[in-house]
Amino acid sequence: MLVYDANANSGSSAGFECTYTTFKSDNPVASPENPILVLDNAEKQWDETSYGLFTNPYKKTAFDFQIDGESFTSNILKIDSRFTSLIKWLGENRVKVKLTGANSSEGYNVFRIQEVAFGNGNKLSAEDGFLQFMIERLLESSAIADENSEEPDESADDMKLTSLTSISDFLNCAGSTLPENIRLWARRNLVVARSSEVTPEEKRHAQRALSIMLNIKWKSNYFESIDPVEARRILDEELFGMESVKQRIIETVIQINRTHTLPAYGILLVGPAGTGKSQIAYLVAKILKMPWTTLDMSSINDAEQLTGSSRIYSNAKPGIIMESFNMAGESNLVFIINELDKATSSNGNANPADVLLTLLDNLGFTDNYMECLIPTSGVYPIATANDKDKISAPLLSRFAVIDIPDYTREEKKTIFLKYSLPKVLKRIGLHEDECLVLDDGLEAVLDYCKDTTGIRDLEQAAEHLAAHALYLIEVEHATSISYNADMVKSLFR
Repeated sequence: MLVYDANANSGSSAGFECTYTTFKSDNPVASPENPILVLDNAEKQWDETSYGLFTNPYKKTAFDFQIDGESFTSNILKIDSRFTSLIKWLGENRVKVKLTGANSSEGYNVFRIQEVAFGNGNKLSAEDGFLQFMIERLLESSAIADENSEEPDESADDMKLTSLTSISDFLNCAGSTLPENIRLWARRNLVVARSSEVTPEEKRHAQRALSIMLNIKWKSNYFESIDPVEARRILDEELFGMESVKQRIIETVIQINRTHTLPAYGILLVGPAGTGKSQIAYLVAKILKMPWTTLDMSSINDAEQLTGSSRIYSNAKPGIIMESFNMAGESNLVFIINELDKATSSNGNANPADVLLTLLDNLGFTDNYMECLIPTSGVYPIATANDKDKISAPLLSRFAVIDIPDYTREEKKTIFLKYSLPKVLKRIGLHEDECLVLDDGLEAVLDYCKDTTGIRDLEQAAEHLAAHALYLIEVEHATSISYNADMVKSLFR
């Protein structure tokens, strides 16, 4: 969708003539039909790839094509409003670039801009891939990513903002991609990081906090529709039974499709160990097409581990929650909280589990090190627990609770034959007819696992049988192994 603003940037200042109008776009990918900018091609049809530099701060908003030692100037006619600051910055810094575009009746439609390091030309930043990093952020800033879109330039894949130069350039060129409170916070911290009136320790902390915050893609809380049929297929492929769980997940998908936002409540999966609670959480992340991060509450005994430490300490660092955003690389993520019922406080401080209340309220989370309110409206929490009675009532109220009972003996039979054993055989390269488990052998496997909950022991038993079969096939040159009860008992004794 394009909305043209014929009056935008129509003014001029001393020595500077503006030749373009701006248009608003929500396209997540630039293409000849959805360009970044349009150049005048009335007098000359430009090549598909061209070199030169923008000249807007000097004469007028134009691009100087450099062809075979000659210079040809073309006025800029239109610019995607997301890119006006970036184009201006490229011009002011005389950064040489390569344009990729296509000629049309409207003009030369530029859909790719790449920095060119040749001659003694200036670079936009000391960081390699910085220009592509910013272009990707700008394209994503008001659009949802398209799975079928072209792959981004490889030069931007591993780009991280670390130096003060790249941080400053990013704020000038792509600061509009940040939430307003984070943009203001970043400007203040950049002043601290550059100041000569604060200690080196304060400057170091400010620069580190900026690098963490700006490397996260801060997305809107708008979510595209999800195919419920495909979601059900994923669940049926990975989970046996669990109809109530699958129903609740599909209901969540339908709700997202109607509102295009996440549900107000997360999911708490309660059940015995080994019943697949974590696997369910990973499947939800896969269905929602969101990155996921995990937090193991059994290893947390101090609330500060979650909230971070104040910058007044030389060894200060962000909390685990903020680091999780950093590792995920974006603000919309599935937050998997394992063993919520095992959170304890060993030194008299607040219960770490209660710190999660601010994360789950969708109002924002404050990290002591970052000193900034972190938007959490795009966070979908999924927690696991063995005993919900050990979870505080306020925390429990933030979740839709789903009880997961242990599997019956008949269910374990099906799981072993249709899920556990085939998965192991595929992983180690055996055909299904090379490792067979007879009926009495299966009963022996179930007897071996009868005193444990869940299916972890079933999977370990399948691994043991498959490994033994592979040994016999490779070393003793057997063609197929069929396990009866006696063989299973001899292996597991």
